[in-house]
Amino acid sequence: MKKYFKTFLLIFFLLSLQNNSYADIPHYIDFKFILNNSVAGKKAQTELKKNYEKNINALMQKEKKIQEEEKKIIQQKKVLSQDEYKNKVEKLRSKVSSLQKERGSVLRNLDKKRTKAKNELLKNLNPIIKEYMQEKKIRIVLDKKSLLLADENLDITNDIMSLLNKKLKSIKLN
Repeated sequence: MKKYFKTFLLIFFLLSLQNNSYADIPHYIDFKFILNNSVAGKKAQTELKKNYEKNINALMQKEKKIQEEEKKIIQQKKVLSQDEYKNKVEKLRSKVSSLQKERGSVLRNLDKKRTKAKNELLKNLNPIIKEYMQEKKIRIVLDKKSLLLADENLDITNDIMSLLNKKLKSIKLN
C-alpha cells in the first residue's frame, strides 16, 4: 500500500511540476500580423488607403495645373515685362509652397489616423490577451519581433486574433 501511495505522490508531484512549467514558458504573439490581418485592422487599412489615394490624386491634379501654369509663364517670358514676369513667378512659387504645405498636412493627418487605429486596436487587444493569459495560466507573452527563435507551439497569435475578431469588427478613424 505504501508503495502505491509513494508512486501516486510521485506522479502527482511530476504532474504539478509539468503544469507549473507550462506557465513559466513565455509565449509569443505577432502583433504586426494581428494589426494587418484582423477584421478591424483590414477595414482600417482599406479605409486609410482609400483616403490616401483620394488625397494624393487631388494633390497630383493641383500639381499638374501648377506645371501647366509654369510652362505658360516660361513661354510668355519674352513677351512679358520684367515686373510682370517676376510677379507671375512669385505667385507660382507661393502656389508650390502652399501645395507642399497641403501635402505635408495630408500626410500628417493620415499618419495620425493610422496611429489612432493602431492604438485603438491595441487598447482592445490588451484585455483579450490578459484574459487569455489567465485562462491558460500563462505568465509572459512576448512580441514575435523581439524573438530570435521560438517553438511554433508557443505562438498564440491565431488564438488571440480569433478572439479579437469576435470582439472588434471595425475601428472608427474620424
